[in-house]
Order: sequence, then C-alpha cells, then structure tokens
Amino acid sequence: MRGVMMHAPGDIRVEQRADPEIVAPTDAVIRLSATCVCGSDLWPYRGIEPVEGPSPMGHEYVGVVEETGSEVTSVRPGQFVIGSFFASDNTCEICRSGYQSSCVRRELMGLYGAQAERLRVPLADGTLVATPEVPPDDLVPAYLAASDVLGTGWFGALAAQAGPGKTVAVVGDGAVGLLAVLAARQLGAERVVAMSRHEPRQKLALEFGATDIVTERGDEGVERIKELTGGLGAHSVVEAVGTQESMLQAIRSTRPGGHVGYVGVAHGVALDGQELFFSHVHLHGGPAPVRAYLPELIGLIRNRTIDPGKVFDLTLPLDEAAEAYRAMDERRAIKALLRV
Repeated sequence: MRGVMMHAPGDIRVEQRADPEIVAPTDAVIRLSATCVCGSDLWPYRGIEPVEGPSPMGHEYVGVVEETGSEVTSVRPGQFVIGSFFASDNTCEICRSGYQSSCVRRELMGLYGAQAERLRVPLADGTLVATPEVPPDDLVPAYLAASDVLGTGWFGALAAQAGPGKTVAVVGDGAVGLLAVLAARQLGAERVVAMSRHEPRQKLALEFGATDIVTERGDEGVERIKELTGGLGAHSVVEAVGTQESMLQAIRSTRPGGHVGYVGVAHGVALDGQELFFSHVHLHGGPAPVRAYLPELIGLIRNRTIDPGKVFDLTLPLDEAAEAYRAMDERRAIKALLRV
C-alpha cells in the first residue's frame, strides 16, 4: 500500500509500505476514506522534534472496516468508523472516568501511520465508533475532523469550563483553536473571543460562532481581553498552540477563579510557580480523550448541526502529501485533507 513517510525534517515521501494485517484478536484493519496533516505533525517536519526516519506519519483517520480480529464485537466489516489518535480499551478505570487518552493500555496511533491507504487499529472495540450508515462524501471531512481536532477543541472548551453566561477566549487560530470556538458556542458560551491575525481564519472563527476578534498577541492581547471583560479577564480560556508565549497569554487573560483548558502540545513551556499561585487560575488539559466525545460528535455531525469539516481548506490526493505539509508549514492552509 501507499503511505506517507518522513525521512528527515522537511522530507516527506509517499512510498510503498507493507499492507497491515491482524496481529492481535482485538485488532481491526480499515481502508481509509480520508486522512489529513495535523499541526502536531509540523513539529518534527520543522525539526523541533527529533525525526527517527523513515517514520510513518498520521494519526487522524476515518474509513471502512475491512477485517476484524476474532475478539472484536463492536464493529464489523463494511461499517464506516472513526477513531481517536490514541487507541484505548474503553474499559479500564481511567477510561471509565473519561480519560481514554491515558488508558492503561493506550497505543499512539501515529506509530502505525494513518496517512496511508489502510490502517491497523489495535483495541478496536474501545477505539473505533461506527456511524449509523456509510456517510455521503460531503460528511467525510466533518467526521475526519472528529478524529482529532474537533475532539481536541471540544476537550479544550470543556477543560476551560465553557458554558452559559461565560466569556471564552481562544488562543490559537489553527484547526484546534477554530474548533474550540465552535465547541464553546455549542456548549452555550455567551461570548467567544477568537485571537487571530489572519483574515481567512478570522472569517471561519466568525462562522463557527466567535463574537469578537482580537488581533493583538502577548501582553497587548492580554490587555485587549481585559478591556473586553471590564478589566477582569475571561472566565474561560482555551490554549491551542503549545508555546511559552501562548500559555502565558492564556493564563494572564483569565480572571481569578477562571479556567484555562490547554490542548496545544507543549514545547518549551515553563511556568513561574509564584505567578501561577497568585493568579487563582485553574489549569487543566493534555491529550484530548477524543473517544469520550465521539458518540455525541457523530450525532451532531450526522444531523448537520455542526460542520467542523470547514477547517479543511485544502484537499489533495495522498500522493501529494508533501505539498500538504508545505502548505500548512507556510500557513497557506489551515488544515490539509488527503483523499485516499
């Protein structure tokens, strides 16, 4: 089969890889309908994370089940399924508490390389969720978004305690940040502030329900949020970048007693304990337990209540994966979808 491999920073190739097979009785093999490039894939692409090339790439996936192991009971061949970027058994004590991304048996799907024609999914019963029917083509991007960026934005908004009567600020205008805007509105937030300097992303944020746009960053961005909230700061802030600047901007934009939901993969972030102590800000985040939200998100997408697929502003065939990476790296695309 064809699959995307990263050989070194900036070196993306589509190569022939061995077809996946059932290894454990809890496995499934799916034929992918679509996959995509994630913002977190850009960390190794830019050389910020080490690359042990050639490495298979990709952890976001939707497709049709082709084969299942002998112990798989919740999905069957022919069903269209969505899974998370972590495989989980969905039965351990941690999973049952709603944190499947910290399952005691978790496996990182990126190790299997979802930017490919087929994918082996371990712990299939706990990882995959089937849609009621094979969806029409126009819903595939929305379901693909649910595999990571929608679920991650949703977790960020929940961790930030977004809800009725709240002002929510979102730091970061990538796919996760934009879908955190959508999530905050779905959760009933009264006011949603998108922090963005890029006009196409601002436009999409407004489509997703943002009520305000703040273009300033750093200390100026913090002051602007406080101006919008009577000097107090936002009740809820979603941090969706993962840098020192974005984390500090999020914490300092939050009022005392408020909540920060951080879902940007942290790189070089160090917090001053005394500043955090006196801020009275709650911090909660980490890898999103996407599996916990998939049934609800599938319903919202199937009913066309939400359309998170709008974050895909570039669609390319799998063979053009290198251009998909370049476009996202150069910020010519918010998120690139790869048709398989």
